[in-house]
Amino acid sequence: MASIFYPARAGRHARNLGVLIAAVLVAAGASAQSKTERPPYKDPSLPVEQRVQDLLSRMTLEEKIAQITAVWSKKNDLLDANGKFNPDAAKRLYPAGIGHFTRPSDRQDVGSPFKTPFLDARQTVELTNAIQRHATRNTRLGIPVLFHEEGLHGYQARGATHFPQSIALASSWDPALLERVFTVVAREIRARGAQLVLAPVVDVARDPRWGRIEETYGEDPYLVSTLGVAAVQGFQGKTLPLGKDRVFATLKHMTGHGQPESGSNVGPANISERILREVFFPPFKAAVAANAQAVMASYNEIDGVPSHVNRWLLQDILRGEMGFKGAVVSDYFAIKELIDVHHTTTDPVAAAVRALKAGVASDLPNGESYALLPKALAEGRVQQADIDKAVADMLRLKFLAGLFEAPYADVKYAESITDNAEARALALEAARKSVVLLKNDGVLPLRADGLKTVAVIGPNAARVELGGYSNVPRRVITLLDGVKAKLGERVNVVSAEGVRLTEQGDWYEDEVIRTKREDNLERIKEAVKVAQGADAIVLAIGGSSALHREAWAKNHLGDSLTLGLTGEQNELAQAMFALGKPVVVVLINGQPLSIPHIVEKANGVIEAWYLGQEGGTALADILFGDANPGGKLPVTVARDIGQLPFFYNQKPSAHRGYHFESKEPLFSFGFGLSYTTFELGEPKLSSARIGVDDTVKVSVDVRNTGGRQGDEVVQLYVRDVASSITRPVKELKGFRRVSLQPGAATTVEFTLAREAFAYWNEEMKYVIEPGEFSIMTGPNSVDLKSATLTVTD
Repeated sequence: MASIFYPARAGRHARNLGVLIAAVLVAAGASAQSKTERPPYKDPSLPVEQRVQDLLSRMTLEEKIAQITAVWSKKNDLLDANGKFNPDAAKRLYPAGIGHFTRPSDRQDVGSPFKTPFLDARQTVELTNAIQRHATRNTRLGIPVLFHEEGLHGYQARGATHFPQSIALASSWDPALLERVFTVVAREIRARGAQLVLAPVVDVARDPRWGRIEETYGEDPYLVSTLGVAAVQGFQGKTLPLGKDRVFATLKHMTGHGQPESGSNVGPANISERILREVFFPPFKAAVAANAQAVMASYNEIDGVPSHVNRWLLQDILRGEMGFKGAVVSDYFAIKELIDVHHTTTDPVAAAVRALKAGVASDLPNGESYALLPKALAEGRVQQADIDKAVADMLRLKFLAGLFEAPYADVKYAESITDNAEARALALEAARKSVVLLKNDGVLPLRADGLKTVAVIGPNAARVELGGYSNVPRRVITLLDGVKAKLGERVNVVSAEGVRLTEQGDWYEDEVIRTKREDNLERIKEAVKVAQGADAIVLAIGGSSALHREAWAKNHLGDSLTLGLTGEQNELAQAMFALGKPVVVVLINGQPLSIPHIVEKANGVIEAWYLGQEGGTALADILFGDANPGGKLPVTVARDIGQLPFFYNQKPSAHRGYHFESKEPLFSFGFGLSYTTFELGEPKLSSARIGVDDTVKVSVDVRNTGGRQGDEVVQLYVRDVASSITRPVKELKGFRRVSLQPGAATTVEFTLAREAFAYWNEEMKYVIEPGEFSIMTGPNSVDLKSATLTVTD
């Protein structure tokens, strides 16, 4: 049949076709818009948790695993022949992207940066920016990379500012100083493109044989807590999201790491739950309350359970009791060490599963263990939710760092702020404030106008020891440099090495070769010839980062069997004393040294620790009186290694005494002298009686009774006079460093609340037991005046 044309029907068809075409065009437009519309995870106006969950919902399993693993040992595979980042290699080797990149400033397979330079500021920024461009432009979801670096006492990178080592900074007893120091460290790290720093170490250190004691803030939980919080706030600031010059702090190492069996690194921590709660947990709790966003689990075991698989530690305590909301990261290769060191399994997948379920979110430095998690998931050994929790923890850091909005660093800025005049001035101030004067018979300060010749002698006279986790600064100033610059042409300065500690090795290198004894005996003879014409001798002895350091492997040792001087340093010292001239001993070391015979014969003794790049200038200022020492010891210095373990906050039954030997330390916790004198009054209480929920104010009058401006650290200790559970003989609960002109006075006030009196009772509940408490104040942990406070129900 032939079709018949109806005009009215044709009009309806035309209108329908138009509607259809319009609908198609709208749909096409919507589709095009959906392709260009910003997904929620890229919207900075949305809450962080919403962005995390949105991104997580879009990720494949492979992309998730990339976020909880890292790149380090194989980083050279991502570089071309010129050392530049190769995006084609990254696409091939890491098709799901790179989540985390370990220490972009270092080099792999070159050994020590003191022999082969690592990357400078420009090279590091170029690398981090190239990796970020690839991650944000060439991967499916455009997830930026998290970079971490080390920053224990300065950014561990070429050309960065190197401040005094941690134990030296702790000797300043100055939290405000530490906050300023780590603000600068954070700025230098972030400027090169990293957002996470593996610091501070908030381990309480209770064994001086341990090679890592130099990395700590000492033996007292209150001191470590206070300085640890200052470091966290320096790194991160006090608010989140992270500021553009800030980095996330990582609390190291949870926990018990600071009192290993036999003083041997990674050794078992045979510590009771009570001691963990009283001594080792408080610094982590305080830093978590200060908003620390990352925690590193410790290598050691506690009661047979390695920390990396300790759910009670990482879940019940850290997250449950302390309220931690951030990410737990592994120490380097620690998950693998569940097999190799702890022998808790022979199955690499099982090791990864246990660590993940315990709460470890990131497998550093390479992610070899967590790369096995897809296999564990397929076998039903983990749930998707377990992996998602870890991924979310790591993604959260990236959102809080603002990486999705600003992933790149600026070369010119990095070069302009690294080791600038401000940073150097702060490094010098920190060094001056970290020096502890241990003995002075009146010889100090040295008077240049009374000297014709000064001899600067010793293995550490003309070399700078920076301590562990250091690199190569733009400049270093040795003690000899500092003395020469101070005296100029006025005084003849002579020098001799006297003893060489090692012929080969540094903190990075595995093999360390000690210097031959016969060679050092010849050096001592030469030192005697040099020093015999001097009017005074400055003897720089102590330690070395090659000899006392982190023992990270069986072929890389660093713990000590003794607390004495290494090599022929004792003989060098005796030779200097025999000359009959004034001898000032300057200890440059990372380990507290038990050297009573040296202290007895020296006219003056200065504990300098490792003072950083400006240390030589600071020491010269101290030696010649242009600066007044005000530091205090953050550790007890034992008289003999047989006294160990030895710490001031001992239990009443400890240290009864020894046959024919003193039970007293060589130097007590909190001790330190000055070139001036101070008078501290008795502690005055705002009330002699308080209730368990009340606070009490303690005031102490301090007067500078000498003829020089100087600093004093007023220290407050508390003792529970009688308790149902044994308590320490004293516990630090407050301190304040004050600076006073000659004749000036001030009143220092402390407020003591629940934390000063509470303890863990027999049922392991945190309570205050009514009764009497001794409130003791003074310039150290021994020379104290007291008042009695009664706490009632």
